[in-house]
Amino acid sequence: MLLTEITEDRFGVELDLVYATDRNFTGRPVYRRAACYLVPEAADKLAEASRLAAAVGLRLRVLDAFRPAEAQWVLWNHTPDADFLADPRRGSPHSMGAAVDLTLVDAATGKVLEMGTGFDEMVKASYHGSTEVSEEAQRNRFTLLGIMSAAGFDFYKVEWWHYQLFNARARYPVLTDAAAGSAMM
Repeated sequence: MLLTEITEDRFGVELDLVYATDRNFTGRPVYRRAACYLVPEAADKLAEASRLAAAVGLRLRVLDAFRPAEAQWVLWNHTPDADFLADPRRGSPHSMGAAVDLTLVDAATGKVLEMGTGFDEMVKASYHGSTEVSEEAQRNRFTLLGIMSAAGFDFYKVEWWHYQLFNARARYPVLTDAAAGSAMM
């Protein structure tokens, strides 16, 4: 399966691939190499989302996209929480190259918009539609939801940052690092 590399210049996004750093819930890098890939359909939708965000003075900051199956096992073995992580035996849309985690940035100032919780914060306040966060965070989440939905993505109800292709599990296989040729692990 051919994956499309997502680059800042080509897609008009910022890349902050958290799992290639120690700034993730495991406290250590999961990816050996920071790289961002999606299946072509998801890449096209991300380009459209980037265009829509730019039209209202925003940029997308991508936090994760394709996640090799080996990485999904690392995350699951650290925190086996089926509400926030797909069981690797079932497969994650991330491991299919069909999901992206992201947030919004003010294009003029470079400031990340307030979302009320951090990326991968595994609490109920991270749910879409949570009223446990400030009104500003709720507005920002709805803006992100609107941009991503208009671009053709589905959302995952418990993670404000997660968007995926509709019916990904039925349409795409789970990929290992070797099968994808990503050399991320």
